[in-house]
Amino acid sequence: MKKIVRIPVILAGTLIMTLVVVFFWATGPVITTPFFGSEYFRKSLDLTDSLKKHGIAVDDSLQAGFAEVSITPGILFRNEIIPGDQFVRVPLAGYGARKGAPATGVHDSIFVKAAALKAGTQLIVFITADLLIMPPNIADSVIHLLAVKGFRRENLFFSATHTHSSLGGWGHGFVAEQFAGKENKILERWLVLKISEAIIQAVNDLKPTKMASGNFKAGDFTRNRLVGESGVKNDDFSFIYLEQINGKKAVIGSFAAHATTMGDENMEISADYPGYWARKMEDTSVDHALFFAGSMGSQRPVSKGEGFGKPKFMGEALADSLNRYLTAACPTAKMILFPVTTRLPLPEYHIRLSKHRNLSTLLSKKLMSLPENPCLQAIRMGNTVWITTPSDFSGEYAVQIKHQLAAEGIDANVTSFNGSYLGYIIPGKYFYLDKYEPKEMGWFGPYMGDYTMDVIRRITETVIQTRLSQ
Repeated sequence: MKKIVRIPVILAGTLIMTLVVVFFWATGPVITTPFFGSEYFRKSLDLTDSLKKHGIAVDDSLQAGFAEVSITPGILFRNEIIPGDQFVRVPLAGYGARKGAPATGVHDSIFVKAAALKAGTQLIVFITADLLIMPPNIADSVIHLLAVKGFRRENLFFSATHTHSSLGGWGHGFVAEQFAGKENKILERWLVLKISEAIIQAVNDLKPTKMASGNFKAGDFTRNRLVGESGVKNDDFSFIYLEQINGKKAVIGSFAAHATTMGDENMEISADYPGYWARKMEDTSVDHALFFAGSMGSQRPVSKGEGFGKPKFMGEALADSLNRYLTAACPTAKMILFPVTTRLPLPEYHIRLSKHRNLSTLLSKKLMSLPENPCLQAIRMGNTVWITTPSDFSGEYAVQIKHQLAAEGIDANVTSFNGSYLGYIIPGKYFYLDKYEPKEMGWFGPYMGDYTMDVIRRITETVIQTRLSQ
């Protein structure tokens, strides 16, 4: 006869109490305190007030320079890293379902590209790369490396194409490794050098330039993936066209649809539809084509075909449409240039567990470190304002911003992945949906979207209501 072992009631009670204490120590309730009474909001007011006091716009002749540097890795299947631009078993970033598996080959080349703009004393550089995001640790290292050459964070406007089929190995922490594979310090340093090289080359290429900007509707190629047809979508393709006088031509394009025409079954490196768009533009009308991920939060691509026929169809169709608009462009050689950058103070950081409970800030940071100085940026170029955000930024929010600035006679665009990353910033009305964007990727509570929109409103007011330098 087996002997029955009974846990004493007191011991069982102690164990239960210990588990309850650990649970409440490791988790916390969803914070529902309105942002406008918070300390982080007051700090943001001070920072944006400083921009209004010290910001000066320049109205002068424009110069521009361009560069592109390949970041296509030579993938070799041996057990060591070979000196130079060749790596072994580079993980393919983009989908957690791949579990950090390495790329099996290169379908199409990937690049980092830069376009430098200068008017009077103002110098800014647009930088984008065929990467999932512009990794915060990489952007921080580029800023540190270029500081000796006089560059500041305010000079650099980062983005990425957001392809989900590019090289990984650049992320810190557990969460980053789920999407980008195991961290590779050598690859990180290599990326920093490549991005810095493109920036310096673009600045060294500065020449007198004319510029035009605009947008066109491309609604057939994007959908609201969060709530479907009942939701708003941002369907503008925005562009900046730059033409050096007696020199090269370039275009910066931006569209709000995830670069996910290729799913997690693809294991080859590819720039997805932004790569096909860039190649078609460079084959037909410009020397350099840079793609900036637009307000991709909640928006998916819509295309036709199978396999790599899907990104090809979408990218080349967008290029064909843009080419028609470029024929009517009227570039000018003189304009207002005014960039602003403000740090974005943050609420408490929590990874969501349920509708009502979060992982504690301490444990959340163990899983994924946050950038130390996330920022928002806006740049006025004539009657055009481009805004950069540190997130997958909501297409619905971007439509609101565009409508608000259109009333001021301003053509606006909002881009994502500006060198910091704060997850998804989407309207608070979606916060309690049991879906990927608000649940797994909504890290700062239900008011993060409204708070960010308030700061964007203040910085855009600064760049459109400015005094000109003498």
